[in-house]
Amino acid sequence: MKIFKRNPFGHLLFLKKILIRIFGFLTHRRFRGFNDLKIDGSEIIKSLPDNNVLFISNHQTYFADVVAMFHVFNASLKGRVDSIKNIFYIWNPKLNIYYVGAKETMKSGILPRILAYMGAITVERTWRAKGVDIEDKKAVNPNDIENIKIALDDGWVITFPQGTTSSFKPVRKGTAHIIKQHRPIVVPIVIDGFRRSFDRKGLYLKKKGILQSMVIKEPLDIDYDNDTIEQIVEKIEYAIEQHPSFLKVLPAEVLEEEEKLNQKRRWSAD
Repeated sequence: MKIFKRNPFGHLLFLKKILIRIFGFLTHRRFRGFNDLKIDGSEIIKSLPDNNVLFISNHQTYFADVVAMFHVFNASLKGRVDSIKNIFYIWNPKLNIYYVGAKETMKSGILPRILAYMGAITVERTWRAKGVDIEDKKAVNPNDIENIKIALDDGWVITFPQGTTSSFKPVRKGTAHIIKQHRPIVVPIVIDGFRRSFDRKGLYLKKKGILQSMVIKEPLDIDYDNDTIEQIVEKIEYAIEQHPSFLKVLPAEVLEEEEKLNQKRRWSAD
């Protein structure tokens, strides 16, 4: 029966739709109300095919980044360009949106498990455990790579190629291998303000009145046959504005002024 239709991972689509609706309504004011999410470039979303699209982004919280993208993607598909005004865009959400999350994070409580049902592709981190980098890196679980392939075949996948919420960490080569092997359309996203708005997990509102931003860029130009893994990694780093050269763009005194401004924003939000 249609009501019991499942996605490739066995999740009931009607239950997934209900969960997205509930969390959509509960979280909307986090991005339009308590804080203000400025969106740029969301018209790109509506022009994308229904599957084999990989979104790559810098990462600031475990969950708030993804939740904001669910809002923006669904609003854009309903014709709301650069806006999440009118929450009813979430009533009939796109159900084949997935996101890559660390297995240990997605199993860390009841709420993360519910969020996982909404679209997580859980992977075992090979370079970190319990938030700490490890020296003896484990081999990549081939099932994790296969699950990402399944998700791309079915729809859209959001991934954070740095594998951490820390800024300017190296991009993991695994993302480049997935791009070269499965040839998805790769759409870069750059976010900011989420670290100041939420706790690290992105579950609790830390500050109000923060200007958040999400910039959705044109798909990357990738030569799947001839670009090397290193070249793809570099393209990713530049696209999500996490290449080390971005640290050298602004003089130290400008960065210091920016930090002072951020402090004022924090104080004014108290």
